[in-house]
Amino acid sequence: MKKLLFQPILFVFLFQFSVCFAQEEKGSHRLESIIVTATRIETPVELSPANVHVLTREEIEIKAPSTVDEVLNELPGVYVRRGKGLMDTLSSITLRGIPDQKRTLILMDGIPLNNSYTGNVRLGGYYPEDLERVEVVKGPFSALYGGYAMGGVVNFITKMPEKREFTLKAGYGSAWKNDEGMEDLRRVYLSYGDKMFGKLSVFLSYGWQGTHGYPTDLNVQTTRPPANITGYEVTRTREGRTAYIIGHRGDNEWWDDGITIKAQYELQKDKKINLSFMRNRYRYDYEDPDTYLRNASGNPVWSYSGVRENTFLPGGGGAVQNQYSVGFETPVIGNLKMKVNISFLESPDSWYVTTSSQATRAGCGQDPKQCGYVSNTPSDAYMGDLQFTLPLFKNHTFTFGGALRLGHANTKEHYLKDWRDEDSKAGLKYESEGKDRTYSFFIQDEIAFKENLIFYLGFRQDFWKTYDGYANDVGKTGYPKVYPSKTASSFSPKFAFVYKQSESRTFRGSIGRAFRPPTVYELYRTWTSTAGVTYAGNPHLDPEYTLSWDIGLEQKLPWGTKISLTYFENHMKDLIYRKTVTSTLQEYVNVGKAESRGIEVQADQKLGKWIKIYGSLTYTDSEIKKNPVNPSSVGCRLTYTPHLTANLGMDFEKSRWSLKLYGRYVDKVYATDDNRDRVSNVYGSYDSYLLVDGRVSYDVTKYAKLSFSVDNIFNKKYYYYYKAPGRSWFTELTLKF
Repeated sequence: MKKLLFQPILFVFLFQFSVCFAQEEKGSHRLESIIVTATRIETPVELSPANVHVLTREEIEIKAPSTVDEVLNELPGVYVRRGKGLMDTLSSITLRGIPDQKRTLILMDGIPLNNSYTGNVRLGGYYPEDLERVEVVKGPFSALYGGYAMGGVVNFITKMPEKREFTLKAGYGSAWKNDEGMEDLRRVYLSYGDKMFGKLSVFLSYGWQGTHGYPTDLNVQTTRPPANITGYEVTRTREGRTAYIIGHRGDNEWWDDGITIKAQYELQKDKKINLSFMRNRYRYDYEDPDTYLRNASGNPVWSYSGVRENTFLPGGGGAVQNQYSVGFETPVIGNLKMKVNISFLESPDSWYVTTSSQATRAGCGQDPKQCGYVSNTPSDAYMGDLQFTLPLFKNHTFTFGGALRLGHANTKEHYLKDWRDEDSKAGLKYESEGKDRTYSFFIQDEIAFKENLIFYLGFRQDFWKTYDGYANDVGKTGYPKVYPSKTASSFSPKFAFVYKQSESRTFRGSIGRAFRPPTVYELYRTWTSTAGVTYAGNPHLDPEYTLSWDIGLEQKLPWGTKISLTYFENHMKDLIYRKTVTSTLQEYVNVGKAESRGIEVQADQKLGKWIKIYGSLTYTDSEIKKNPVNPSSVGCRLTYTPHLTANLGMDFEKSRWSLKLYGRYVDKVYATDDNRDRVSNVYGSYDSYLLVDGRVSYDVTKYAKLSFSVDNIFNKKYYYYYKAPGRSWFTELTLKF
């Protein structure tokens, strides 16, 4: 434990030591950044009422991440969970110690990506090269954006070119050693942008990446192999029980791709219309599994008493997501401006395969009910947003409007004749579905008492309804079930201020209330496992709430250092947990109360003409305060919430060369609410880690750049539930015209 604490403390100490000897580059300056997410209107970052971060296109290009969530790794108060590299379908972004992706709102060009089924976000198939900038605002934001914005909002904003541009990227990389990281990683990206006739802007892009993966999923069993079988490895579960590694489930293959089509036409000054379409796909699968077990004759063993061959056989899966939107901005009367956005988010194909007891490497037996099943969950959401902006009385700016969201999700599970073929359906096993509707209105008043003192006061009222709930666990007593509709409303006020005391010192603070409505999954997804345990949705669930506040200081020091310090608190109630009713029944209920509080520190410094160093540290103290369904969890940390994260990086640019070195420390997190998963460095655990990545690039010509990067330079071995990727390399050629 002392070692884990010492590493990040030393990390930050070295950063501060380097800052003390830094000198500002004479004559250097930065263009003023503009942010729209914090207030819904264009606002200089320095006058934003929230603790915000804006990542520019240049910063994203220097980092060269392979996924959009990796763009955020260096920011304080942001926790990006990605356990097995590119292949992780459960990657998530959370803010300020409020766990689960469904409690952080993710936007793409202002359009919510949180799906109607679970509230989560599918990030596979989005490409960082499409991004113009990323805006991150932390704190409660239901006053402007409604549900899901309990921890804050992340807005990925894609390009809209001002001139003709063409980009082609191609790269290849692999693990340093076989079976320790993503093997044969291939990546291609192509984009074209132009502005024609001075009014019409277009942007088109396509990206594809794929890997043969590596063995991420170990086959770990708590039943010991018989005495005549050898080859297994003794280990422990994350809760400390004795377990046995008997093999792995094969190399985890993956590919994803994405297409973006955008157009914007300026009808006249301050009047424009924009259209966009994005299509993102991913698919994963597994190559041949491997057993470590051998009998007395040295032959491989795939099953023994209590353990079947299907435990070596994970199924594949995939998803398709389409996003359509049309927007219109125009002056109305006088200074009144209007912005309208209508969008449609659909996932027509989202599926995964689960194997059952009789599944073998060769296929299945005669009974499809014992072979496996495929789960398909199409979902969609229709969204409309109307916003007006009106300056009044010289020192007031009103932003007001309304929004509507209609969501639907439908899950169907079909038995499979052959688990290797997701299309070999043999009959309905289970079905559930539900719809929800939210309509709302909001208003915010920006009050400029002085040029350097601005107050923000606003609220939003959301009216939520869920209906058409249905579940059918085919053949089980009591099914099918039709659930009653339910309505609720939520009032979300917020107050914030920004005080720019001087050119070098700015204070910010806010307090507000945020909420999250229960999802279709939590309301209606009732199913029974092969072990006979029923996991029930609850159509009577109420929304969750948080009351949060923060206070922060941003200081520019005489030698060019910029430091920001923020303290925050979150007080959550009515959190949704699973309650164990009997040994064969669990259901969702509103019972939980929790708190989190912490400190975020960030600093950056320019050293001479060529070097920039930067770092951040986040300390979060979270605690479950009430949980009647599991009293042993009271006093424990919230799940997936690290106590400490720290980042330190250096960028070097001179002539045609650029170099980036970056280190990231993340403290251990717990996956169980009572924190019983305390054992580290075993399959299923979430270990602390300190990773160092590096990238060097060279401008071969004005139009061509060659780069080489190494991730996990020191080959840190750890688990993030799965076996995390070890040291790997990647080289890429970029052509820009």
